[in-house]
Amino acid sequence: MSAEETPKKENTEETPAEEESTATFEPVVKLEDVDVSNGEEDEEVVVGYRSKLFVYGETLLNKGTGNKTWRERGIGEIRILRHREHQRLRILMRQEKTMKVIANHALDPRIHLESNAGSDRSWVWTAFDYADGELAETVFAVRFVNSEVAQQFKEKFEELQKEMESLMAGEDKPADKAVDELTEEVRKFKTKDDVEV
Repeated sequence: MSAEETPKKENTEETPAEEESTATFEPVVKLEDVDVSNGEEDEEVVVGYRSKLFVYGETLLNKGTGNKTWRERGIGEIRILRHREHQRLRILMRQEKTMKVIANHALDPRIHLESNAGSDRSWVWTAFDYADGELAETVFAVRFVNSEVAQQFKEKFEELQKEMESLMAGEDKPADKAVDELTEEVRKFKTKDDVEV
């Protein structure tokens, strides 16, 4: 009998049918939904640009030595926010993905943007920052994708600084023409006290 002639055994064993599990698992700890506040609920974004933020200072290894260097703090959107109630402006930048606050300070009219080492796409300034949970004077540098975006940021920054300066001086925002016209119309109305008997 040759190998070709040997009868092949057929698989007569049947495979058992797969059983579907009906087990249920209850969580050990029940977690409830919690409302998370990021501190920006009462503010509106005036302007925002994607950028990279740097800080000038001592690293942890150089603490106390006086050796200061530029170090990257993160990439994200640098935004200027206006509070809806009291109209004050601040700069806020969060790191992408982790959403950690890497810059958080008031838009002080005394801040001066200076070009960074002759670059036309980055600006340097000093401010009292509160990103790490305590107020500290910090030197920032922000770099944008190109010079046009950097120039737009500077123009908007300086425009909003003037607005913040007038706000701090106690002046109101410039009124709309429609508001002025409405005010004039209201002044024309006479009340009982205005009418002479």
